[in-house]
Amino acid sequence: MKSGFIASATLLSLLLSAYALADDDCSDPVSDWQPRETLRQQVERQYGWSVQRIKVDDGCYELKGLDRKGNAIEASYSPASLRLRTLEIHFRDDGDARDYLGSPLTE
Repeated sequence: MKSGFIASATLLSLLLSAYALADDDCSDPVSDWQPRETLRQQVERQYGWSVQRIKVDDGCYELKGLDRKGNAIEASYSPASLRLRTLEIHFRDDGDARDYLGSPLTE
């Protein structure tokens, strides 16, 4: 009985993990996508980021660059709405997360 419960719990955990991973993909129809250059201009104007590249990964725009203080950033955007989906910041030794707390990025 106990092994059946453990097997069921493990299977449920795997299914939920797979669902969570699948949710990371963007599913916007390609016909609705905005140009990458529009995203580049938006983040440079709005946040002062320096964009190094924008590529497509799992149906999303994946942006890599530097913020205005030289911290490395990786961000994922929905290609149709250009809505921020994920943001990863690799702070330099003198970097400070307070620059992002309470900013329009998190509101």
